[in-house]
Amino acid sequence: MREQMVVTSENKSTPMRTGRFGILSVTACVIAAIILIPILAVIYLAFYPSENIWPHLIQTTLPRYLLNSLVLMMATGLLAGCMGVAAAWLVAMKDFPARKLLEWALLLPLSIPTYIGAYALVDFWEYAGPFQTTLRDMFGFASAADYWFPETRSRGAAIIVFAFSLYPYVYLLARSAFREQSPRALETARALGCGSWASFWKVGLPLARPAVVVGIAIVMMETLNDFGAVEFFAVQTLTTGIFTVWLEASNSGGAAQIASVMLILVFILLMLERAGRKQSKFHQLSRSCRPPEREPLSGKAAIGAVLLCLSMITIGFLMPFAIMLSHALKNPVLWLETDLWNAAFTTIWVGITAAILTVTGGVVLIYAVRLSRHKWVRLLLPVTAIGYAAPGAVIGLGLLIPMAAFDNWLADWVEAATGVDIGLLITGTAAAVIFAYCVRFFAIAFGAVDGALGRITPSMSMASRSLGQGAAGTLRRVHYPLIRGSLLTAGLLIFVDSTKELSATLLLRPFGFDTLATHIYGYASLEDIKGASPAAIVVIMVSLIAVIVVSKTSQRS
Repeated sequence: MREQMVVTSENKSTPMRTGRFGILSVTACVIAAIILIPILAVIYLAFYPSENIWPHLIQTTLPRYLLNSLVLMMATGLLAGCMGVAAAWLVAMKDFPARKLLEWALLLPLSIPTYIGAYALVDFWEYAGPFQTTLRDMFGFASAADYWFPETRSRGAAIIVFAFSLYPYVYLLARSAFREQSPRALETARALGCGSWASFWKVGLPLARPAVVVGIAIVMMETLNDFGAVEFFAVQTLTTGIFTVWLEASNSGGAAQIASVMLILVFILLMLERAGRKQSKFHQLSRSCRPPEREPLSGKAAIGAVLLCLSMITIGFLMPFAIMLSHALKNPVLWLETDLWNAAFTTIWVGITAAILTVTGGVVLIYAVRLSRHKWVRLLLPVTAIGYAAPGAVIGLGLLIPMAAFDNWLADWVEAATGVDIGLLITGTAAAVIFAYCVRFFAIAFGAVDGALGRITPSMSMASRSLGQGAAGTLRRVHYPLIRGSLLTAGLLIFVDSTKELSATLLLRPFGFDTLATHIYGYASLEDIKGASPAAIVVIMVSLIAVIVVSKTSQRS
């Protein structure tokens, strides 16, 4: 999904720009400032902490946090990149049994949040799980000392879970790149004596490399963002370091300093992604472009292609889904728990509210930028997308401190003026969680609205203005009916991502406030995977909606 969300475009032909710095321009600046608050707050706290623990961090835990994060990111990116590219090449360039079904099914692991995949893997493969129990019964092993089995809670296991959950990002981009390649280049390679493997290695992969780099960068950012899975696997990363220093040591400055290291890594990955997007532009020299002809596979090659795709789907989707579904069906009483439905209700209304506010903010910001002649106002667009790249823990930390400061200032001012103590209005409330979701997922609305408005011909806007409609009237009567479908899609994706968001919710939620993600985390932290299974099934089914939307969108593109 991210490949559709961080793309920026600029329509320079829009005639409806005004030179005055009107209310829309002011609103655009305010929205952009709100989006940047957590990032700026983290940077400020890192440079001006109340207690500077940089020396202590560097000498003790920071190297371990950084090393684990880098190893996870690099290994996951490499493994997910290999799987995504291989699957994309097969479905785009080869023809084999069940190809059309597998082409869609390869996206299914996107519906499994990494923390749910981690819980399911450990539950099935650990010493007390069904696999090792069956293994001991079959061979008569009395204890773990009688046989060797890989450690289920380890950095290697985390890499496997991340790679099989996140490879669809690479798969989507690589598949599009392979489809758009000129068939003449491949035909020329074959005419020069290149076989299938040589054509892929010397022609197909080099042409698709920019898209692959973008996909791998996205995978690495998602890996850096994760908290639930790495904590469950007992792998200390920069994200878990923020929680440890902030919640256990009560040191916001130290947590901000760790978060600043994460921001540096995110910035590097964003630069790689941007470079990949710039290099991915190409031009067709012929007026008609036919898609590449798929090479039929038969025999062992066809069986190998099917088995490769099935193994990725099985490990990435079918296995974790089946494990969680088995627990949920074996314990139907769990579906009657009040806490589950309270968490589901909270997730729904918080997600819907965040989606409406985020999409509305995206429309106002992008429309204002398109109307303004101030070039520096248009510079606001790219920076508002950084929230989607920044990890949820960084967003949560960056919002918590300024919100608390604002709440205290407002409470003191009201008490001084009226003598009434109003308490904290934002901090420790659902509003803080919604605020975090809006910042975190603003780039989704930004990408959808920017793309939708860019497809509207400027003549429609000019006709509206000539008929006496102002900017607001044109937006309401002309643009909104045309972009409504894109807005609904963006709102749906924001809602689904809000359903899965864990780290920011854990940092900002008030007491007694549970979403489905935190409900799952609460049970899993107590080693009760069975209790987490109903909520996990609900999250997976909701996430499937996003997979269907992404699948249909990619088929149209």
